[in-house]
Amino acid sequence: MKFLLSILVLLLITNAAEAKVRTKTIEYRHGNTLLQGYLAWDDGVKGKRPGVLVVHEWWGHNAYVRHRAEQLAKLGYIAFALDMYGKGVLATTPEEAGKLAVQFKNDRPLGRARAQAGLDVLLQQKLTDPARVAAIGYCFGGTTVLEMARGGELPRWVGHPPSRPARRHQGEGPRPPRG
Repeated sequence: MKFLLSILVLLLITNAAEAKVRTKTIEYRHGNTLLQGYLAWDDGVKGKRPGVLVVHEWWGHNAYVRHRAEQLAKLGYIAFALDMYGKGVLATTPEEAGKLAVQFKNDRPLGRARAQAGLDVLLQQKLTDPARVAAIGYCFGGTTVLEMARGGELPRWVGHPPSRPARRHQGEGPRPPRG
């Protein structure tokens, strides 16, 4: 019996050691804009799992947002770090970042549609449980997530912190869910 228990423990340890976070770069489009996102999942988790859309800061899709997706994958989620600006577009100064971000501040439907393109990529993954999907974002990304919630695209969301305060709901369109 001890021998069988030892073998079972050894098999469990071996399987746990083989499970690791996998990542994949995914190119996708929104209109004429080529975007490049980053998918992360733990291959040790079996079956469908909750999905998290990760929206970058105003700097653009960089190593930080990819690392956040990997951290979520380690927790058992499938995470997709979307790209709001376009493949390879990164700001290097606050002035550049402001110019990139302001297009979505001035055209909120464009921002929601661009983020929806990323959400669609996450929802198309065979490992994503579409009934358990949420989004998180950092600063500019938090505002993007808030705009998605306002538009009714997201049942669950976290903005950390949104870069502008939420306006009170005035009755037009769907009421945003409480964070």
